[in-house]
Formats: sequence, structure tokens, C-alpha cells
Amino acid sequence: MLELYQFELSQYSEKVRLILDYKGLDYRKIEVTPGIGQVDLFRLTGQRQVPVLKDGSRYIVDSTEIAKYLDSVYPDRPLIPLDTKRRGLTLMMEEWADESIGIKGRKALFGAISQDQYLRKSLLPTTTPDILRTLVEGVPSDFVKALGIGVGYSQDAIKSAIEDLKQDLEALCLILQDSPYLTGDEPTLADFAVAGLSILLKFPEGDYLDLPIGVRGKGVPELANSLTYERFFTWRDNLYARYRKPLAYTSVISGGGAPTSIQID
Repeated sequence: MLELYQFELSQYSEKVRLILDYKGLDYRKIEVTPGIGQVDLFRLTGQRQVPVLKDGSRYIVDSTEIAKYLDSVYPDRPLIPLDTKRRGLTLMMEEWADESIGIKGRKALFGAISQDQYLRKSLLPTTTPDILRTLVEGVPSDFVKALGIGVGYSQDAIKSAIEDLKQDLEALCLILQDSPYLTGDEPTLADFAVAGLSILLKFPEGDYLDLPIGVRGKGVPELANSLTYERFFTWRDNLYARYRKPLAYTSVISGGGAPTSIQID
């Protein structure tokens, strides 16, 4: 069985999960513990970032490379069209989504959790002890904002990211106005990249992510609560309903309440 080394709330991991479900491939999720788990991942693959897909004895790193690998080895339900124009549009839009929605979405969500104590607590890993959850929830918003400055998430950077994302979502709404998918009549890598990477902007309503029910449908208020982008999020949620398997159908490695450690073969 395929194994996916991941973070549950990594939107790049979600992009791969959505692709695997679309292709109808069974896989097992292995949650990489921040810190020591990333060290083990580095020993396996030479890098610390997720997602990483293991197929037999082979490790494939990077969500784009994983998508290309899956299309090559598991060609049913292809992701990248053969038609030259649609192929070019698909690859260009997928790269744009990685660099725009993926990166700016993190900044925008940080802005949301710096102001929303419940959201901040709810996005902690499910294995987090209750006492630590309470401590995190009680951290003053100004302190969280100050921490963000140290990692490049200043208030100006967050505001700029949100404004850029508004334009991105507006453009996507216009494309979807008269087309069922972003590059034509059939879904491609572009659709799954955009849909998967958008989870931090507004979490899907369904049972797809290991999150408290109260967080579903929430996200960055300026984006998630705006009717202006309703067309996009409705499209995204319909794509999920059609192709994404609920959590009950995907086995999750857990350690009885402890973070999963990576076993070195």
C-alpha cells in the first residue's frame, strides 16, 4: 500500500490526498511529528518537508513531483491532459496555485488565528494535551502577532496576502462562471491543486480533515465569510463531495494518543 508522510493541516499534503482519492488509490497516512519526525524523514529522503509518498522502496518528494509520478505509474484517471494547450494551462495554473494560494494562504490563516483564540486552539494536533490547548488559547493576541513578525508574518504582510488572495479568488470565480473545471470539461491537476491548497482559506464542511466540527466552514474571515467568493468555495466543496473520501475511508496511523514516529526500513 502507498504511504503518505504528511502533516494533517499541510495544504500541500491535502493536495496529494485529494489526488490519491481521485485516482482511487488506497494509501496510509503517516503523521510526521514536527521536530524529531522531520529528522527521521530527512534520514529517509534527504529533506524535511512533507508531503512525501512512499511506493514500495521508492520515496517521492514534493506534491508536484508526486502528482507526475502517480500519473506515470498509475495512469487511470489522468491528471495532466495530452492536449498541448490544456496541458500547458494545467501545469501553469498548478505552479501558480503552489506559489500564490499555497504560500499566501499560510500568512492569511496566521492572521486569523492570531485574533481567534478558539480557532488557534482547534488547529493544534489532536494529540495535544488539554493543558497545552488551554495555554495556547490563553496567549494574548498581541503576543501571537509579535511572534509572527519574527517569521515574516507581520500585519502588513498578512494584509497584503489577503488582498492578493481576494484577487486570486475573484479570478477563479470568473473562470468557473461558465466552465465546470478550471481548464475545461474534465478535472485536471490544476483543479486538485487549487482545491487542496485552498483549505486554509476556508476549511471544507465535510468530514475530510481531522479537525473539530466547529472549525469546518471557517477560515480567514475576509475570504471565508464573503459572498463574493461563494462561487469558488461552492465549486471546491462540490469537487470534494465528488472525489474526496471522508476520513472513515482513509486509515490514519496513530499511536494511541501519541504522535506517530517514522520507522526506518
